[in-house]
Amino acid sequence: MSGLLEPGAHRAAGLVDDAALLAALRAVEIAWLHALADSGVLDAGDAARTAERLATADLDVVALARDAEGAGNPVVPLVKALRASVGDDRLARWVHRGLTSQDVLDTALVLLARGVLDRVADELHTASDALAMLAARHRDDVMPGRTLTQHAVPVTFGLTAAQWLAGVLDALDAVRRVRAGLPVQCGGAAGTLALVGEFAPDPLVVARTFAAELGLRWPGLPWHTRRRPITDVGDALVGVCDVLGVVAADVTLLGRPEIGEVREGAAPGRGGSSTMPHKQNPVLSVLVRAAALQAPQLGATLHAAAAQAVDQRPDGAWHAEWPALRRLLDLTTTAASQAAELVSGLRVDVTALRAHAEGAADDLLAERGRPGDPADYLGVAGRFVDDVLARHHATDHG
Repeated sequence: MSGLLEPGAHRAAGLVDDAALLAALRAVEIAWLHALADSGVLDAGDAARTAERLATADLDVVALARDAEGAGNPVVPLVKALRASVGDDRLARWVHRGLTSQDVLDTALVLLARGVLDRVADELHTASDALAMLAARHRDDVMPGRTLTQHAVPVTFGLTAAQWLAGVLDALDAVRRVRAGLPVQCGGAAGTLALVGEFAPDPLVVARTFAAELGLRWPGLPWHTRRRPITDVGDALVGVCDVLGVVAADVTLLGRPEIGEVREGAAPGRGGSSTMPHKQNPVLSVLVRAAALQAPQLGATLHAAAAQAVDQRPDGAWHAEWPALRRLLDLTTTAASQAAELVSGLRVDVTALRAHAEGAADDLLAERGRPGDPADYLGVAGRFVDDVLARHHATDHG
């Protein structure tokens, strides 16, 4: 995919594409060999030689994708190709032995999710630093509060930025929590590790060792039909897009020419129009909003699939997860990067904020019941800002 209809897709390049997935699948099969060796099932030298053959095997991703249709998933043709690359039937038989396709693909997707969650966390951290600076700088800069699209009571831009910051910190907490609990998948044909029990004294030792090889958690039993690990990832990513969508929507609204309280930072070649040379479109905000509109449906697909994961291995529901999850991983990575750049470069027109607040003073102070300076009717807005900034500082240094 070139990304022509996914502006900004280059920001997530290499994280979840076919090459990245193939690398993760290969890593899972290699980790299984090491787990067998570390558990005393397979000779360490044999495992090392076989793993080296797998690591250097010349795999054709296009051919594997085409052949995946015959088995319904890419693992079957992959295992065939990997076994052929070993060049020794005695060693080749240990490739994938005891696993099932779902073990390998689920674990590979978890590895991709881990990389994305790490990247998204980094972008959210960058965004939170920028928002903290905005909140502190504009802590006392009064502006009109708006509820249900109409003037309400005075607020400050610092409070607006602090609300954005609190949302980003919430999303960052969720991303880190899900990332810390990512599990390996290891159950064999029907989730009983029956074949592993034929050649290992304790299959659970092998499963735990397998998880450790990959830096994942052993969840206690396979989750072939309990798809909470996948929906948890999806929920965290949708939550990120929700939060960033609010920021982007606010920026597009407050940046309208008739309001003009904020504007995106300028960048060469960004925001131009094909026909109107005067325009400077808020492109980053537009793209982040687009991501926020797409993400919930992708998360819903994951939940719908989870509700149909029947028997010991699902028929179709599992397969429906793959494109939805991968698109959500890609989309959120891109949106988080765009949002971090957006808030880092955001420009605030303090003069416009103040002018709008003073011009609408009668409306903004209607609750108070008497005229005055809107800056004198801010309640505990400043304390709220300080509290969020303290939370950011604790998160940043915790």
